[in-house]
Amino acid sequence: MARSVKLYSLSTCVHCRAIKKLLDEHNVEYDWTDVDLLDTLDKAAAVAEVKRLNPRCSFPTLLIDDLVIVGYREKVIKEALQT
Repeated sequence: MARSVKLYSLSTCVHCRAIKKLLDEHNVEYDWTDVDLLDTLDKAAAVAEVKRLNPRCSFPTLLIDDLVIVGYREKVIKEALQT
């Protein structure tokens, strides 16, 4: 079953890098946005989307299908990715 996986991250965030590594190690196809590297207009749109998913607007914010996971929560992420 194909999953939609989207990560909102910061380029300097150790937890964000850990999620990318975890997804890569499990051969998960995902899209990611390093919000801090976007230009002003794109950054505003990305922050608005993160706030919609995660009102605290903290990073990393991971979206697996309709499930929002905030922070590096390895067990929860692995469970959400199980087929």
